[in-house]
Amino acid sequence: MNEKTILVVGGGISGITTAVEAAEVGYNVILIEILPYLGGRVTQINQYFPKLCPPYCGLEINFRRIKQNLRIKLYTSTLIENISGSKGNFSVFLKTNPTCVNNNCTACGECEKVCPVERLNDFNYGLDKTKAIYLPHEMAFPLKYVIDESVCKKNNCKKCLEVCKYDAIDLEMNSKKFEIHVGSIVFAIGWEPYDPTGIENLNFGVYPNIISNVMMERLAAPNGPYKGKILRPSDGSKPGEIAFVQCAGSRDEKHLPYCSGVCCSVSLKQALNFKKQYPDGRVKIFYVDLRVSGRNEDFLTKVEKEPNIELIKGKVAKIEENPETKGLIVKAEDVLSGKKSKVEVDMVVLATGIVPKRVPFNQIKCDEFGFMIPELLEDGIFSAACSKKPFDVSASVKDSTGMALKAIQSIQ
Repeated sequence: MNEKTILVVGGGISGITTAVEAAEVGYNVILIEILPYLGGRVTQINQYFPKLCPPYCGLEINFRRIKQNLRIKLYTSTLIENISGSKGNFSVFLKTNPTCVNNNCTACGECEKVCPVERLNDFNYGLDKTKAIYLPHEMAFPLKYVIDESVCKKNNCKKCLEVCKYDAIDLEMNSKKFEIHVGSIVFAIGWEPYDPTGIENLNFGVYPNIISNVMMERLAAPNGPYKGKILRPSDGSKPGEIAFVQCAGSRDEKHLPYCSGVCCSVSLKQALNFKKQYPDGRVKIFYVDLRVSGRNEDFLTKVEKEPNIELIKGKVAKIEENPETKGLIVKAEDVLSGKKSKVEVDMVVLATGIVPKRVPFNQIKCDEFGFMIPELLEDGIFSAACSKKPFDVSASVKDSTGMALKAIQSIQ
C-alpha cells in the first residue's frame, strides 16, 4: 500500500459506498470496521427510506462488489489506535481484536447448538439472547461465527471446539497490531441511538414495555426477536394500542439539543407498519412538531387518513406503569385542545435521536455535540454522512459518494 491508497474507517452503508466507489475507479482501498461484520445500523433496520427497502436489498449488492474487487482490503473487528503523518503519507496504527473464530468457519451452527452460555443479543438491542458463540445475523458479511469473550468459559468448557469439524475455533486467538500507510482517510463511523435512560420522566429501562424506535425496528424485522411480530417485550402479547413519543431527549438542552431530522418520519412509518400488522390496533403519536419533507410527506398524509391513529400536539410529562396490566399510563398536554391528556396503552415507543460516534485523534475537530467539522479536519482527512450531521440512508449514500471523490482528488 502507498500514497495512492485510501483508508475508509467504518463499514456501514456510508463506508461501504465510499470504499466501492473509490475502488471501482482504480484506487486501492483499506476498509476497516470495529464490528465483526459489515453493514452497520442499516442491517438492524426493518425498512429504510425512501423506498422502504429491506436492509439486504442494498447491502447484498455492495457485498458482492466488495468480494469481486481485489482493490479492497477488508479488516473487521478492527479499530484505529493512532494516526500520524500528513496528506499523501499517513501512518495509521490498527488493532484487530480476536473473535476466536478463524476463516475456516462455514457457519454450520453446530458450535452454537452445544454452547451452554447465553448473552444478551446486542443486534436486537437486548430484546432476546444468543449463545456465547453466535452468528451476528443470518446475512452477516463475512458470514462466520463470533465468540463473546466476556461471557465465554473458554478452556473451562471447550464444547464448541469439540464439535467443530473445520478447525475454525481458536480459543487462544490474540489481538493483532499493525501499521499501514495511506494517502487519505475517510471517516464514516456512523452513529449511536441516543440513550433515553437518563430522561427520568419517561422511565426507559424501568418498565419493559417502553422501548426506543430502534428497538421497534427490530420487533418489526423478519429476523427480529419475534420473527417480525410486534409483541410486548414483557409477556410476548399482542399490543392493542401503542403510543409514540417524539423528541425523546431531542431538542432539549439537558439531553440532545438538536433535531436529528429523521425521527418523525421513522415514527410515522412504524405507526403504519403497526396498523398493517394489526388493522384493529390503535396508535397515539405525541409530538412537538412533525418535521417531514420530500417523499416522506406521504407518510404523514397516510397517517392523517388513518381513523385509529391520533396525532396529539403536546409534550409528554410522565410515563408510569399500571402494575396490574403492565400497561403504560402516558400523561401529556394537548396543546390544541388546551387540556391535559392521560391515556393507558400497551406499549410506548420513544423516538430517540442520532448521536455521533467520537474518535480521540488530534487530527479530528468536532463541534459541541461530537459531529466532525469538515472545514477543520486536517488536510487529507474527510468525514462522511452521520460523522458530520444526521442523515437518512439515501442521503448518506449520496454524501459518501462525494467523499470518495474528495479522497481521490486529495491524492492525485
